[in-house]
Amino acid sequence: MVDSTLFSLATLNAHPAMNPDSVIQGDHWRIGLITDALVRFEWSDSGRFVDDATQMAMVRDFGEKPEFTVTERNGWLEIDTPSLHISYNQRKFSPEGLYATVKHVNAIENTWHYGDVQRRNLGGTYRTLDEANGRIPVDPGVNSTDGWAIIDDSKSNVIRETAEVNGNHNDFGTWVTPKEEPTTDLYLFGYGHRYREAVHALYRLTGPTPLLPRFVLGNWWSRYHRYTETEYRQLVERFEKEGIPFTTAVIDMDWHLVDDVDPKYGSGWTGYTWNKDFFPDPKRFLNWLHEHGMKATLNVHPRDGVRAFEELYPQVAKAMNIDPESGEAVQFDLTDPKFMEVYFDQLHHPMEEDGVDFWWIDWQQGGLTRQPGLDPLWGLNHLHYLDSARNDDSDYSERNPRPLTFSRYAGPGSHRYPIGFSGDTVVTWESLKFQPEFTACASNIGYGWWSHDIGGHMFGYRDEELEVRWYQLGAFSPINRLHSTDSPFNGKEPWNFHGDAERAMTSALRLRHAMIPYLYTMNRRAAFDNEPLVQPLYWDYPEIEAAYKLTDEFRFGTELLVAPIVDPAERSVQRAKADVWLPQGEWFDFFDGRHYTSRPAEGRRLEAWRDLDRMPVFAKPGAIVPLQMPAEGEALNSVANPRALQVVVFPGAANSFTLWEDDGAAQSKDRWASTEMALRFEGDSAQFSIAPAEGATDVIPASRDWTVTFRGIAPEAMHAVRATVDGSAAAPEVAYDAETLSLTVTLRDVPTSAAIAIDFADGLAVADDPVEADAFAVLKDAQMLYMTKEHAYHAIRELGKDALPALSTLEDLHGVGAQTKHQSHMPQPVIQALAEVLTRN
Repeated sequence: MVDSTLFSLATLNAHPAMNPDSVIQGDHWRIGLITDALVRFEWSDSGRFVDDATQMAMVRDFGEKPEFTVTERNGWLEIDTPSLHISYNQRKFSPEGLYATVKHVNAIENTWHYGDVQRRNLGGTYRTLDEANGRIPVDPGVNSTDGWAIIDDSKSNVIRETAEVNGNHNDFGTWVTPKEEPTTDLYLFGYGHRYREAVHALYRLTGPTPLLPRFVLGNWWSRYHRYTETEYRQLVERFEKEGIPFTTAVIDMDWHLVDDVDPKYGSGWTGYTWNKDFFPDPKRFLNWLHEHGMKATLNVHPRDGVRAFEELYPQVAKAMNIDPESGEAVQFDLTDPKFMEVYFDQLHHPMEEDGVDFWWIDWQQGGLTRQPGLDPLWGLNHLHYLDSARNDDSDYSERNPRPLTFSRYAGPGSHRYPIGFSGDTVVTWESLKFQPEFTACASNIGYGWWSHDIGGHMFGYRDEELEVRWYQLGAFSPINRLHSTDSPFNGKEPWNFHGDAERAMTSALRLRHAMIPYLYTMNRRAAFDNEPLVQPLYWDYPEIEAAYKLTDEFRFGTELLVAPIVDPAERSVQRAKADVWLPQGEWFDFFDGRHYTSRPAEGRRLEAWRDLDRMPVFAKPGAIVPLQMPAEGEALNSVANPRALQVVVFPGAANSFTLWEDDGAAQSKDRWASTEMALRFEGDSAQFSIAPAEGATDVIPASRDWTVTFRGIAPEAMHAVRATVDGSAAAPEVAYDAETLSLTVTLRDVPTSAAIAIDFADGLAVADDPVEADAFAVLKDAQMLYMTKEHAYHAIRELGKDALPALSTLEDLHGVGAQTKHQSHMPQPVIQALAEVLTRN
């Protein structure tokens, strides 16, 4: 039996009625001021309005009454708030009779009229990228350069507590039902350029993003391929042998009968019967995956219901009052609570008991059910997510205490049911180029946990460089799930690629797993502070035009800025570039510690050229990024709170970072351990400290090995480093790596209850920029005349480091080329790559 309490309005944290003190109402219209910038407009021909939760809206009373005044003049209402001025003629909504002007925004079209098209909306997201080969239009989000955005909730079904639906007893406690009659129901977000506030309001209205289980932040292996149990085991063992960590096994549709289905039943797209030729003992196979540190999800296409060839057909048919001897198919009917109870209890729960951890709901068949306005995709996401939260003392509940689904986007509010599957993209550079923008603008509709087909799914072409760049984007994506179609030429295993490509792909996968401590802290931030992991740059810099231009670039958590490479390399320089905008201030390359200065108030544009082994990722000054390291006795793909941590720290500013860890057992703020890390400066000295862990410290190891890597600093710092543990002098291991400008301080087996301090009496000076060495590296790889290389390098050395900052334009570099008398033989990409090196500061 389904647990009805899981589906109650209380479980959904629904408080759908508006504050009556913030409502202005007539016979057929109602205006609710939810905040001074979020306003609900309703029209009802009968005068009956919706106070129920809907598929989108859960909470319409935020607990405070916004400031506003209402004036009636010549039949018009004039409603004024600190953020908006609304004019309404108290008649049926029309463009002439209902409009609102957004205050404090420098935009020509900052007035919304009823029915206006959102021409300058900054975008939200879209249901699927199936077969997308590059940019596609997306649905609107709640942010616009005009300062206003509209969400139309008029066609939404309502969610009510009810004991009966369509004459059938309802064990779910609540059900999604149509409104008694059509009403207009609009939400105006008039936050101007306060984009972050608009998204926070959306989360308050629709419900927060839930906490994800820790394992989903590692690497996922997914492939549309007819694996056998033996083949899949060999694959996992090869990953282990190669030192490539995976935490999630995605088993595509061929786990069930497909080609073995008699054509009289239709296709084998839908199925619930394991193919025993491939998986003779499914429970054994799933348990084996668990023993190897992997969670398992199965693909399910539920459209065709349960047909007579299924092993479970007789009992399902009887439960639905169908004679099993008739062979009549049990129709998939999302609107029938009796069917959905059988769907969960008899089809899914037994397989979950056998070891399935969550479901990949792969609905691709349109948006119609027997109930008007109810999208089957939304219904499946809603019911599967809530059902996965059950706590029934089963093995499944013990293994998976935190609810989870994996499905497609089904409209505003879908962030309540993570994780998103974005669909089957085409393997091209155009597809890769669109994915960073698609991910970032999804945050404008609160959808933060997209899982893309990293590497691309189908069609397209083989390009090893393309695959590497996609893997690198995957490492800095919300979810990193490799995927490919069932082609013998399209396997995404790194060993299917050559030399440098294989090494770069493996490195990206290892880095992603190492980032789990950082990602899990951002997971908590997303759930409790309404801050998605990936954010567009204009959220922080709304009045700077450049922040809107480079749509590939995004914030990745609190510490990092990512500019993925989405174009192929230039042969002449053997590097690829990303166009980068750096906001005003100091920045550091996350990987090698090179220092960049962006002086203008409007920030700085540059080209960042990188070898195949990495892409441009920048850390803010003072950034603190915790990474996990392999520890003795821990599995390579462990997702336990780690015993060994590497903390990468950058100089330039004081900063603090709190590492959050829990036991994954509940969506609670109570059972967390926090470890605060801080970089402080006082006079000429600097200190990095790690405070004793606080809170539920039983969820973390009793002691840890700490490796603190200060990146981008001068080597002299290693001679004045001093470390203490609880005030007593310690003897750390200290080393310096000139290639990455990194000083490493290691303290082993330190109790997590102890305080660590690493002091630098002479401060943390930023390393001198290794201009000559980096320029030499560019010229060394450049495909050009040797004499031109030599003369160019000589000219750079002659200028000296003090003169190099004056080389701020490409014209200056052409001048360097001219000195060689071979200017025409210095390829433009080489000049551009040198420009980055010579003008970083």
